[in-house]
Amino acid sequence: MTILVLGLILFLGIHTFTTLRPARAAVIGRLGEGPYKGLYSLAAAVGLVLIVWGFGRYRSAGYIQIWDPPFRIFHPVALVLLWFAFVALAAAYAPPSRIKALLRHPMLVAVKVWALSHLLVNGDLGSMLLFGGLLAWAVYDRIAVKRRGDQGAAPVARFGRNDAIVILIGTIAYVAMMWLHESLIGVTAA
Repeated sequence: MTILVLGLILFLGIHTFTTLRPARAAVIGRLGEGPYKGLYSLAAAVGLVLIVWGFGRYRSAGYIQIWDPPFRIFHPVALVLLWFAFVALAAAYAPPSRIKALLRHPMLVAVKVWALSHLLVNGDLGSMLLFGGLLAWAVYDRIAVKRRGDQGAAPVARFGRNDAIVILIGTIAYVAMMWLHESLIGVTAA
């Protein structure tokens, strides 16, 4: 569990640091933009590796169950939320679309919805730390973005071709993840 917590602290800490604009600017001023980005990427990658490794070790040692989610109620809700998270993720990297404009910051929406969906169906301590930590960070980051005045994606008048592409790509990614979840993550998603 310690490795998981260290990974979360490093990964979420470095991502939180970027929201502290004066401190970030000071570090970039001292190091330069290239070295800053390199160190940022290295710290984020190490944090991610520690999270994956730590969560794997936690699971192999046995789950510490805190509560038993009502599967029949929350599982269908979680599946719909996951599909929406994949659509939001696709919108984050797509050309301008109505979906992207409505979500404003689709990557943060995707992280929040993905984490919430997993919290609904996983009542063990490791999952609560992992998904709860990511959800808390995404909520914090969205507030920080709003305070900075970042309006997000530009408005788009109506639903169009790019929206259809976003939904299609998000749906394909969702189906692929549901199909591959057990082999990639080690736990069945259905």
